[in-house]
Amino acid sequence: MEIWIQASIHWLLATLALPKVGLSAIFVVSLVSATLLPLGSEPAVFAYAKTVPDMFWPAVLAATVGNTLGGIITYYMGLAAEKAFERWKEKHEHAVAEHGQAASHRLKPAASLQKMGGRWHLTISRWVHRMGPSAMFFSWLPFVGDPLCAVGGWLRLPFWPSVFYMALGKFLRYAAMTAGLLWVFPNLH
Repeated sequence: MEIWIQASIHWLLATLALPKVGLSAIFVVSLVSATLLPLGSEPAVFAYAKTVPDMFWPAVLAATVGNTLGGIITYYMGLAAEKAFERWKEKHEHAVAEHGQAASHRLKPAASLQKMGGRWHLTISRWVHRMGPSAMFFSWLPFVGDPLCAVGGWLRLPFWPSVFYMALGKFLRYAAMTAGLLWVFPNLH
């Protein structure tokens, strides 16, 4: 499976080779990298901006739109997972209650469900609830950004404010990262 995924990613990158395809390649690579697939889009944005310097801002905007759309997809995946979990809980109330009694006589079923998510689940849920949609600003962070979008959907954070903060964080990341790389590697060909 891993070999197939790597081959597919290499095929996609070869098909969308820069600068032949340009902004559409940046858009697609940025969208795919915002899902839970391990793919970085910054090198594509940097390579395009280096190859066609006049296209710095369009490249940053294409990457921002693609990456934000990927974040929205992940948000909806989290929302769908939460809805599916709620439906499962409704159909299996007896199993949830039995699990709570078997795990501890002191725990109520609701407390047992919270315990099933673990300490990190509760900590992250509280943090995201406290911050609200502005927590989505951090969706640009490596390793935690994509799951954060899914958590935002799971917790049913307001959609449009979440999208705004996602886009803002991702735009600032692309602008700063690309400008920084262009500054650090001015003579790279």
